[in-house]
Amino acid sequence: MINTTTALDNYKANNMPSITKTDNDAKLKEQTDKFEAVFIKEILDVSTKSENSLFPKSAGEDIYKSMYNEAMSDKLSGKFGFSELLYNFLKRNSHDFH
Repeated sequence: MINTTTALDNYKANNMPSITKTDNDAKLKEQTDKFEAVFIKEILDVSTKSENSLFPKSAGEDIYKSMYNEAMSDKLSGKFGFSELLYNFLKRNSHDFH
């Protein structure tokens, strides 16, 4: 049986450019996580938007849903992989921006 984790780690070690961590990298990671949080919040906003005619809409429902979606997106950011993908892309191509 082939150990795919080891094979993937070997591939990454041999074919991916090395990415060293600095203070700027920590700031970049923080910003990419925040961007992912905004992206997740938009998805949550769309997915929780419903028109339920069985129950009347309460006065603070929209505010509560927005606060809930914002809290969930903050907790989930950095875990979907989009942030890491964006971070690695920006890190690899940062020489083009200097």
